[in-house]
Parts: sequence; structure tokens; C-alpha cells
Amino acid sequence: MSSRFPQIAVSFILCSMLAAFGASAQERVASADQGAAAREGNTDMQILADKIRADKKALVAANLELTEEQAAKFWPIYDAYQADLQKINQRTLSMVKSYADAYNDNSLTDEKARQLISEAIQIREDQAAMQKKYAQQLEGAVPTIEAARYLQIENKIRAVVDYNLADTIPLAE
Repeated sequence: MSSRFPQIAVSFILCSMLAAFGASAQERVASADQGAAAREGNTDMQILADKIRADKKALVAANLELTEEQAAKFWPIYDAYQADLQKINQRTLSMVKSYADAYNDNSLTDEKARQLISEAIQIREDQAAMQKKYAQQLEGAVPTIEAARYLQIENKIRAVVDYNLADTIPLAE
């Protein structure tokens, strides 16, 4: 591949990692990326991140049928899940940035590739362990069908993020 891994791709991935879901979120990400180079600081990016998080929470709320008692148990679990997911997303972003730097500098070595593979696998394993942990917590807090629906929503969002990563990141050279 002759094209370099553009910095805008890293910005796009960052926004994707915030769990953009659906066309409207993707349009906001694209719009934010176009102006990213021209903006000072991360104020606009933070506003975008907050909006995407709020949209995600609204999406979850609209798709779950919880009583007040169930909601009181669910939302703290949701918030904890999102905090842990953000840690996973940060690790993924760091890994992608590391790959982008090596790709752009034509300095990807076998050792660096091994390190990136190992980190990618570890991130997936940690994500699976996190889902298992929260699935168990949800089981006692909300009806099983609602827990399943919530986890489906998270999985669908992750599929969009994974697709965007796969579509944006060039193959190793």
C-alpha cells in the first residue's frame, strides 16, 4: 500500500471507540474529523464524545423495558460497564496509534507486529471477561431478557466499531 495511515483515521477511530451507533453518529464523527485539524484543543471532540455517550444511553433506555426498581439497579451497572469499556477502548486506541506510528514511519518490525498481535488478543480476552462479569451482575438486577437485550445492543455497537476499525486501518506492510 502506498498511502500512509492518515492522522484523521486515528481521530475517526477515537470517535468510533466512543461507541458511535447508527448513521447519525457516524455523520457527526465524519463532521468532527473534517474540522479536527483546524480546531484548537479537544473542546469540540469532548462535546462530540459527550453527545455520543448520551445518545448511546438514550438508545439503551429506549430499548429496555425496566420498572423503576429494575432501572435503579440497572443504571449503576451500566455506568460501571461503560467505565470499564472506556478503559478497553483506550487500550485499543493506544494500540492503533502505536500501529499508525510504525506504519507511517515504515518501521513495523516482526517484534512490533508480535507485540501488537499479543495486545490485540489480550484486549479481546479482557473484553470477553468484562462482558461475562457484567452479564452475571445484570442477571440479578434485571429480567434475563432485558439483560440479553442490553448485551445485544453492546455487541451491535462493538460490531460497528470493529467494522470501522477494519475498514480504516491499512494492512501491515
